[in-house]
Amino acid sequence: MKKIFLFLLFIPSFLIAQKTTILKGTIKNSKKEPVENVSIKFKNTGTSTDKNGNYSIRIPLDEEITIIYSHVSYRSITKIITAKSRNIIRFSPTLILKTEKLNEIVVKDIRKEASGIESIDIKTVKNTIGPNAGVENTLMTFAGVNNNNELSTQYNVRGGNFDENLVYVNGIEVYRPFLIRSGQQEGLSFINTNMVQNINFSAGGFQAKYGDKLSSVLDITYRKPTETATTIDASLLGASVTFEGQFLDKKLSTITGVRYRDNSLFVNSKQIETNFRPKFTDVQTYLTYDFSNKFELSFLGNFSLNNYNYQPLSRRTRFGTVADPLELVVFYSGQEQDKYLTLFSALSANYKVNDNFTLKTTASRYNTQEEEHFDIAAQYNLGEVDSNIGSENFGEVEFSQGIGSQLNHARNDLDALITNLQVRGTIKNNDKQWDFGVKYQKEDIQDRIREWEVIDSLGFSIRPPHHSGNNQPYDPFEGEITPYQSIRKDNNVAISRFSGFVQFNQRLFWNDHEVFYNLGIRAQNWSVTGNGVDSENQTIISPRLQFAIKPDWEKDMLFRVSGGMYAQPPSYRELRDFNGDLNVDVKAQKSIHFVTGMDYSFTMWDRPFKLTTEMYYKDLSDVNAYSIDNVRIRYRADNATTAYAYGLDMRLNGEFVPGSESWVSLGYLKTEENINNQGNIARPSDQRIKFGILFQDYVPNLPDLKAYLNLVYNSGVPGGSPSYSDPYNFQDRLRDYRRADLGVSYVFADNNKQFTTGLLSKFKELTAGLELFNMFDIQNAITNTWVRDVYSKTQYGIPNYMTGRVLNFKVSMKF
Repeated sequence: MKKIFLFLLFIPSFLIAQKTTILKGTIKNSKKEPVENVSIKFKNTGTSTDKNGNYSIRIPLDEEITIIYSHVSYRSITKIITAKSRNIIRFSPTLILKTEKLNEIVVKDIRKEASGIESIDIKTVKNTIGPNAGVENTLMTFAGVNNNNELSTQYNVRGGNFDENLVYVNGIEVYRPFLIRSGQQEGLSFINTNMVQNINFSAGGFQAKYGDKLSSVLDITYRKPTETATTIDASLLGASVTFEGQFLDKKLSTITGVRYRDNSLFVNSKQIETNFRPKFTDVQTYLTYDFSNKFELSFLGNFSLNNYNYQPLSRRTRFGTVADPLELVVFYSGQEQDKYLTLFSALSANYKVNDNFTLKTTASRYNTQEEEHFDIAAQYNLGEVDSNIGSENFGEVEFSQGIGSQLNHARNDLDALITNLQVRGTIKNNDKQWDFGVKYQKEDIQDRIREWEVIDSLGFSIRPPHHSGNNQPYDPFEGEITPYQSIRKDNNVAISRFSGFVQFNQRLFWNDHEVFYNLGIRAQNWSVTGNGVDSENQTIISPRLQFAIKPDWEKDMLFRVSGGMYAQPPSYRELRDFNGDLNVDVKAQKSIHFVTGMDYSFTMWDRPFKLTTEMYYKDLSDVNAYSIDNVRIRYRADNATTAYAYGLDMRLNGEFVPGSESWVSLGYLKTEENINNQGNIARPSDQRIKFGILFQDYVPNLPDLKAYLNLVYNSGVPGGSPSYSDPYNFQDRLRDYRRADLGVSYVFADNNKQFTTGLLSKFKELTAGLELFNMFDIQNAITNTWVRDVYSKTQYGIPNYMTGRVLNFKVSMKF
């Protein structure tokens, strides 16, 4: 009986031995030292190495398996094996220490939290889905940041406009082109995401060390490479190549990026049929040379060439209500040819006097050469659509309410040269820190404006909107035929600016509570010479204060208050009014900020989360009121407006899915202005409600398959009145902006998934995926086209819809 029992006991082992073989080897590190306790695992089977690095494990025959070699101190290795015979298979990989390559260090900087600065993970930025993927695209998921134009990288912050946002790269202010009218002309943001190391953002109440703008600060730092690598990104929207490395015994570090962008995939999804041939090209380089551990020289250069060739053919838009549907049909002739050439260079010298004192000197020059040339004729028909379901002509136009044409012409050329020199310093003494700086800036702008619009309605030329002396039909009108709008100007402007700041930071303890405060003051003096007319010297002073306390509580909470006086001396755009005339005596717009906020860090589902809440109020004076057409801002240039803005921003971020950061944001804003004491009306940026979700997920059983969702809801803004109109007569709002973008990608290789053999062994990183933009195909409007009904003497605002649903394929690799 015992023999039978033993025989039955060994049958399974015998059968298993017939269908398996042995995989064995010795695992060592790069120093040829054996590594103990390395985990070797496939499916539900596993083992580990002994003290000599040896291992042995049975694997099945004639079956492809994936074996993972992992250790807490080394990078994991994945090996795909198919055993064809019972012969012993040997595989002895070499493990590489994780500390040999340090891509980034995430440190919770309590000083930044105390000053209300948000730090954004560059990995999150790269994973955020959007038509204009990048830093700005991620910012637009924040509560206080808005934009209704997915083709633009510009953004409004807490009631301000595009021109009120500071953008720094390595401490150097960068600028955007002057003449761009629409988001589809922008092409590429200045910021190259593949070159970025750190991202800091403040939506208001920022420190004195930042410049003189009214709304926000985006502070970008490009990285110094620690390895030699090439990164390639390609999609149906364009491609980029980034090379980085160290040379000359690691004294010289360089990172260079080349990008190409083509927006035709999005433009072809719009209602206007076009021939569209854009070419957006950008080259950036960042070089650093370490002469010693105290002295470093760096260079940042950028070349950008955007050629925008646009030929509209036709358009068909239906709007109105179910009971009263209307249709606009337009046939175009002509084309638009724009060119935006940008050159930027900056040379910086960093000198570390000692451990507590550093100095940085920067000289930079920005040049933009812009051409805006177009002749586009449009013939339109505005008609009533037959809404009778039983009619033979259901859905067809049965009556024309407006028939006409218009011709738009422009030959605009602008050349702007901005040169500056600045010196900044930092002095530290334990928990105290002094920051100071001075800057001189010279701006030379040559602007030639030649643009006009002729409107014809039923064969009659429409007079300008503010004409007088026409008493038809009682008296014959004998005046000359003039364009509906016409600007013919030559502006030569020179602006000189001196600015400086000093601020003091300290961290101390009040009983057991941690306290942070910051006191600072900025000053700027400037003068303008425009068309031979000199302005008076103007000076503004901006004191600023920040205070934060982290109580010694069981709960991790931080409370902060910040504010001060902020001023924005006029740029060239703010000196020029709707008609192209210059006012060299335009004053600085001023704003008093008051911001109070709270950060609450906690653990939920054994994962970290953080709730950030901020309330703010802005009181604005000497405001230069403006109108917005797509992304073109046109100012009144008269400082005849007062305004205010207040609101609440909330954001909950954390690991809703283990290992992946996501967030939900909610914001409320109200901003109004009073032009020439006519009463309060909504400002163009009065976007009351903002809701955003940035969500990252992966398949639990297949963690390399990842999904990303970017969902934004913005309530409608005041609706795109004609730039020449009285805004008090146009307070209707555009429809709410709703958009959802979805991305799915698979990670073939990354830092935690390396291969030693096969094609994938050649990649440090390899990811491919699909992106579905505007997944619900929602029609969002950014502006209105205004068409006249000759019978009722009224104008109809026909919405200009943005992009529809678009599918994009994307691949990213790093060698």
